[in-house]
Amino acid sequence: MINRVVLVGRLTKDPELRYTPSGVAMARFTLAVNRTFSNQQGEREADFINCVVWRKQAENTANFLKKGSLAGVEGRIQTGSYEGQDGKRVYTTDVVADSVQFLEPRSSSGDRGQSGQPYGGGQQQQQQQQNPYPTYQQNQPMNQQNYTRVDEDPFANSSGPIEVSDDDLPF
Repeated sequence: MINRVVLVGRLTKDPELRYTPSGVAMARFTLAVNRTFSNQQGEREADFINCVVWRKQAENTANFLKKGSLAGVEGRIQTGSYEGQDGKRVYTTDVVADSVQFLEPRSSSGDRGQSGQPYGGGQQQQQQQQNPYPTYQQNQPMNQQNYTRVDEDPFANSSGPIEVSDDDLPF
């Protein structure tokens, strides 16, 4: 059986961070996700999906996301119920997030760090903004964090055949 959810949307309000009695962090937020079609009036509607995230990911979500932030959520659907104050059964549906991705820099929502730059800024951050795609240098170990741009040929400067060993193959 499969229970997987992938969502991209904007937070409808700031995340609510709480801690369990044993000290485990938990954050709740609602994600507004646009539907792919328009209604009869030509307007796009949205679904408002309740999400829950736990532990360090919850603290990061509460610290770095706010109302209007664009986020990607990957997780599972969980249903539950409880007895309301009026004695009636209340049913709930939440997405329990395994991963929350911050899909835009803090500066695009108007936030700036103490230095006035997004995420604290600095020369390294400015360099990444100019060229967000690091380049790959052939015959260098991958742990140097140099990768190929998707629109460049990594073997354009090589001459002759390219040697590939069985250890390089993913299968």
